[in-house]
Amino acid sequence: MEFILGILGFSLLILLLSIKQINQYQRGVRFTLGRYTGIMQPGWRIIIPIFQSYQKVDMRVKAVDVPDQKAITRDNVSVTVNAVIYYRVESSEKAILEVEDFKYAISQYAQTTMRNIVGEVSLDELLANREKLAERIREIVDKETDAWGLKVSNVELKDVSLPGDMERTIAKQAEAEREKRAVIINSEGELAAAENMAAAAKILAASDGALHLRTLQSINDLSSDQSNTVVFAVPLELLKSFAGFAKYLNKKAE
Repeated sequence: MEFILGILGFSLLILLLSIKQINQYQRGVRFTLGRYTGIMQPGWRIIIPIFQSYQKVDMRVKAVDVPDQKAITRDNVSVTVNAVIYYRVESSEKAILEVEDFKYAISQYAQTTMRNIVGEVSLDELLANREKLAERIREIVDKETDAWGLKVSNVELKDVSLPGDMERTIAKQAEAEREKRAVIINSEGELAAAENMAAAAKILAASDGALHLRTLQSINDLSSDQSNTVVFAVPLELLKSFAGFAKYLNKKAE
């Protein structure tokens, strides 16, 4: 009886050791005598000790931080770039069978690709087209890692750092560009004002008495404030009329 109980106890222990739990977000890659024999779906699964083994693979989306990478742009500017890459495992058997450590492998390949892409563009293109460059990196990494059973969903360039002297140069360039735009806008305003004044002068000159009416209107506006002192310039035409009147009086007196 004791022998039977011992056998039952040992069998129960072996059964408990054979039961493996695969969570909903995981898949199990099963090996029998060292050979791949199938995928273990979520739930409780039986693994025969000694003869069988398995590896769990997380199927959720993972975020890999690509550390700072020093690169030289096409116009020979040294920059430091870092990024984050989002991917997930599409084929758990490929992720185990085709590459030793897919997490490390995709991180290393993303670093190399990022340095190569940065070296193909100028600094201005790098700063202005970060999203396009990130998409190019994603396409290249996704194509290469497809054989590993991985799917790259997104790549984001987090930061682009420049040397201190280059940052000062760019700041000066931006300030000069703003001053240039301000001067252009100011000159365009002065040109428009001059054109309007010239057009107004032509209209006043073409109409008899228009200039005198405009002068009287200006005097009327100034007279509303008694503290103003107005120096009135007599139009030349009025002075000529006075001179002609004086000659007429002189002739009459003679």
